[in-house]
Amino acid sequence: MSSFTASIDLPSRASSVPLARRLVRDVLHTWHAPQDREDAELLVAELVANVVDHAGGGVLTLELGLAGAWLRIGVVDGSAVMPVVRALSLTEERGRGMRLVAALSDRWGAEEHRDGKRVWFELAPAGVGEPAEL
Repeated sequence: MSSFTASIDLPSRASSVPLARRLVRDVLHTWHAPQDREDAELLVAELVANVVDHAGGGVLTLELGLAGAWLRIGVVDGSAVMPVVRALSLTEERGRGMRLVAALSDRWGAEEHRDGKRVWFELAPAGVGEPAEL
């Protein structure tokens, strides 16, 4: 199986959210990645939006890797504050991003990285683990 990697630095501002989505869509298309691209786009948008909202200005790094059939996407920023999966609130307008990441990804995590952190998720190929059609 082939392995691919890509990394790009983006400014930590709101305009990077749709840009990150578009980059993920284009890279996964180019790689012929078997993952659900809409899930990957949604999850990367949540991670980048979290950096914009919580990590302050500067630069973030979008990392993509396809190893065999597994896709791993990470976002690196300069804040050491780790993400938190908040309790669901019906009154708050925000704060559901990491719940989405936890629910839609096959695996996710956060780790220290230099002077900040890397938050990542992994997606299996679309259809893995689903029951066969009768």
